[in-house]
Amino acid sequence: MRHYCDQWVQEWCDNNGWTELFIERRNHYWAFPPNAVMPEPIPPKVLRVIKNERGLSSDEKTWIGLAMALTVIGLVVGCLMMCPMPLVLAFAFDAITAAHLEVEY
Repeated sequence: MRHYCDQWVQEWCDNNGWTELFIERRNHYWAFPPNAVMPEPIPPKVLRVIKNERGLSSDEKTWIGLAMALTVIGLVVGCLMMCPMPLVLAFAFDAITAAHLEVEY
């Protein structure tokens, strides 16, 4: 899951003089600092600031929406079937989604 929009990081790089943003893999960004000859990872503190300013990314919003929809569907189906299993499955999906929403630094 992408915790940052690439455009957010690119805007930060443009505003702070970092050049040639490179996305190594999901949520791992490298760029050339001002007057540097080797790229460096974007500092985790900066990524935290970007995250706090911008909020949830589109991927995170999508996953949260899916989790909420599945919970409501599980609740309705569980009530209609008089069985707790749909709600248990929805809870399991919600737990996995919540774990993926954690930002690793």
